[in-house]
Amino acid sequence: MFVDTPKEVRDPDVSAIAALDEPTRRRLYDHVVRQSGPVSRDEAAAALGLARKTAAFHLDRLADESLLDVVYERRSGRSGPGAGRPAKLYRRSGKQVTFNLPDRRYELAGRLLAQAVEESDATGEPVRQVLHRKAEEYGAQLGEQHRTDVFDLLERYGFEPHREDDAVVLSNCPFHALAQEHRQTVCGMNLHLLRGVLKGAGETGIEACLAPAPGRCCVRLQPAA
Repeated sequence: MFVDTPKEVRDPDVSAIAALDEPTRRRLYDHVVRQSGPVSRDEAAAALGLARKTAAFHLDRLADESLLDVVYERRSGRSGPGAGRPAKLYRRSGKQVTFNLPDRRYELAGRLLAQAVEESDATGEPVRQVLHRKAEEYGAQLGEQHRTDVFDLLERYGFEPHREDDAVVLSNCPFHALAQEHRQTVCGMNLHLLRGVLKGAGETGIEACLAPAPGRCCVRLQPAA
């Protein structure tokens, strides 16, 4: 059975949100994303009345957090020798930042459900059967990537695992709102997702089973029968 090794997990979305808490940095971010094209350090500094070094520092911090992308362009329109160095420019990145307390994973649920509907439509296989298979396949991929620390994986995906005698109780459901309205579908998906995680991680001494209880995830991990 895997051993829980508590550790501090750095959530990149939390770090990105914290970066935007600084007022000057937030103003720069808002300015850049409102423009139709990439913005230089000089342009941003002039627009907000900042020193160039100040603008450069905060723009680079936003780029480090993947909130802005950096591109290089020659603004003169010339190329070749004598054209000068390309300017460092900033533009909105494609990163999507979301943060929920407790942690929620609705995007994952939506992706699995959409895949199941499309494959069912193409093959005629029952949607729920496809959903269970897709969830287990995805879980197995996650488990293979985290074979050395499944407890950490469960923490990263918002299940809030903790020991309770010989079992592992999952205090949070990452699909909570969906599960409240579509319990059979979502809990079945979650069960197969976690079965896949255990299978992919090679955990043979523990199994996932349905054990719904108020204030908890519907799945419980317990010693294999």
